[in-house]
Amino acid sequence: MTEQKIKNYVTTLNEEQIEKLTILLTKRNWDMCTPPYTHWKAKQNKTNIVAYKSGKLVIQGKETEDFVLFTLEPEILKKASLGYEQKPETPEALPFTPHAGIDESGKGDFFGPLVIAAVFVDNESQSKLIKLGVKDSKLIKNDKKILAVAKEIRTVVNGNFSVVAIGPDAYNRLYSNFKNLNKLLAWGHSRALENLLEKKIDCPWALSDKFGHERLIKQALFNKGKQIELKQQTKAESDIAVAAASILARAEFVTKIKKLGDDINIPLPKGASKAVLETAAKIIKQFGQDKLNFLAKTHFKTLQKAMELEIKS
Repeated sequence: MTEQKIKNYVTTLNEEQIEKLTILLTKRNWDMCTPPYTHWKAKQNKTNIVAYKSGKLVIQGKETEDFVLFTLEPEILKKASLGYEQKPETPEALPFTPHAGIDESGKGDFFGPLVIAAVFVDNESQSKLIKLGVKDSKLIKNDKKILAVAKEIRTVVNGNFSVVAIGPDAYNRLYSNFKNLNKLLAWGHSRALENLLEKKIDCPWALSDKFGHERLIKQALFNKGKQIELKQQTKAESDIAVAAASILARAEFVTKIKKLGDDINIPLPKGASKAVLETAAKIIKQFGQDKLNFLAKTHFKTLQKAMELEIKS
């Protein structure tokens, strides 16, 4: 049965978000008018958007889902929520069957690569991973511990894993093409899964964390990936295969970001903190802004803030 696209969507925006959306729609030549009790009503093709004075935003029409996924969420809301509404089954409630887990690291870090890992876990490796204490990488705060556990995981799963590291330079080029983080993530997840399946394992299904509507990653799958069942779930890191993938991805991220810093003799902090901002400004001053294309994800607002900070220094 074909999945029906969403044709009605309601959310609430603050004044700043409404202003940004107004500018965006005007630039993209939407027809605008001002009915009573609204900031405006916009129409393009067969899709209508109404921004009410109360802050309520209503979107209706055949292109509603695409507008929310590819415009409203990434450019205005700055989050992915469409498709998260239904509460999924938890992995603990289901009997274990061999499957692959997929997860990423570096998505929220200004410096360093985006890394996606896929790991296949069968009955034998599952029990060994549980004994090893494998859990979501975010719960392991020490980098040395992450690297040590990742080494154990690679041995336990007997090479049945795949790690795709997208360095900052390649990431920035891909982002300029996709113009949407969820699309880029879907591409990376599908690439990692496909590389894993090339190992000729008997993998009936795969699980990943839900970062957007499942249609995104399904459309990005390659030939082998389309032959297995793909499941997405919020908080998927509670699944042993996804947890293992999260650790392998984080270990690769930690290794890569350290090397990038070593190459310029400036340690690169993780995340998007004040220390990150100050380090970015220091790099701009020492090497020029273009250097960040090879060290950082330049669509982050951190770049503009770092440029302003460097000018003031």
